[in-house]
Amino acid sequence: MKEYKYIINGTQYNVEIGDIKENIASVTVNGEAYQVEMEKEPEPEKKKVVVKTGAAQAAAAPEAPASGGPVNTNNALKAPLPGVITDLKVAVGDEVKAGDTIVVLEAMKMANNLDADRSGKVTAILVKVGDSVMEDTPLVVIE
Repeated sequence: MKEYKYIINGTQYNVEIGDIKENIASVTVNGEAYQVEMEKEPEPEKKKVVVKTGAAQAAAAPEAPASGGPVNTNNALKAPLPGVITDLKVAVGDEVKAGDTIVVLEAMKMANNLDADRSGKVTAILVKVGDSVMEDTPLVVIE
């Protein structure tokens, strides 16, 4: 049993806390017994584990260049600011013109259309929908 002494607005209270069962505590204040119901602690959230199958992983992977070799990111459209990729408007092999929207990047709760800075053919897509990217991250290669 724990004993506490409090003075509230000039009045002294002698508080004894007895047994606690589940969320009910036996409390005595200045000799008078009370059953005090305490708020239950919230249960911790259980995180869901998502396991992708081989086919789902392949579908979610960024598209590699047709040659299968290393990607030259010098001609890549780069992220102008940090954000999350919410849409890809092109696929590898597509012909694009300067000004065509290629990627939609959400940054600061705003959707930003990223347009091609030159005409050419999409040779590699280096990101996928849902990826978080930093400023200057290469996104799509146009040659």
